[in-house]
Amino acid sequence: MKAAIVRAPGATPVYGDFAEPQPADRLIRVTVIAAALSPVTRARAAGRHYSSSGAFPLVPGIDGVGLTDDGRRVYFVLPEAPHGALAEQTLVRADHCIDLPDGLDGVVAAAIANPGMSSWVALTERAGLKPGETVLVNGATGAAGRLAAKIARHLGAGRVIATGRNAATLAEVGADDAIVIGSDADALERRFMQVFAEGVDVVIDYLWGISAERLLIAAAKAGRDAVPLRFVEVGSVSGETIALPSAVLRASAIELMGSGVGSVPFDRLIAAAGTLLRTAVPVGLTVAVRPVPLSAVERTWETPDDGRRVVFTP
Repeated sequence: MKAAIVRAPGATPVYGDFAEPQPADRLIRVTVIAAALSPVTRARAAGRHYSSSGAFPLVPGIDGVGLTDDGRRVYFVLPEAPHGALAEQTLVRADHCIDLPDGLDGVVAAAIANPGMSSWVALTERAGLKPGETVLVNGATGAAGRLAAKIARHLGAGRVIATGRNAATLAEVGADDAIVIGSDADALERRFMQVFAEGVDVVIDYLWGISAERLLIAAAKAGRDAVPLRFVEVGSVSGETIALPSAVLRASAIELMGSGVGSVPFDRLIAAAGTLLRTAVPVGLTVAVRPVPLSAVERTWETPDDGRRVVFTP
């Protein structure tokens, strides 16, 4: 069968022939309809992600939409290595598949499932969002951040604050307040302190790096009489590390946590994905999509983000 193949850590995938998957005990074959190119897919293929197996060659892709051998249309996640989602067919555990609801387009489902699940799980499983609370989405201009703002509102947030580098894109997110992340870190911290003084209950962070650092410092300085701020780290687009003064945690009621594979039981991640996909059409959860033939994977792999989510269609 045809697939995208990564032969070494950091290598660009090439389009070629790969062994066809064979169903086995608890493993079912899925003919892939659509699979999104996500930051996690790139990081795992490069061997940089904490969940990378380190074994090569492999077919990249952590999730997608496809048809089982018995004709079910499913969303699947974490195919059995070395098989991945960027192939004509893949091999998946039966309990890693969710039936897609009628009316939800397969390409759209592939585009929103992973980024949407990231905030759904962070808000429900980790932060325990309560109706009327204020949510700040740090990094709201990408696919995951935009969905996070919509999902926070759907789950009952009374106020949503969005941050990002692009002011024009931020204006399209639909948040109650927007903060442009510029190069002046001190000015950014002062702006963060303004919104924390008004009250923020939950931060969903997709960036880490300097903006997360200044967010945490501002939250500690603003202080709300030991009212906890639940800070949930989801992504690290702006950097893998921060310099966090120890006094930030001693002088505040900040609850600092992460959300992802390993911090939430896998069955809960699957359940959240199912709820998200059943909610997508009624709530209008969608992102701009750029469908690309899988045969174009080599020239598309490092394409800069143009605001559309790349979805490969084998």
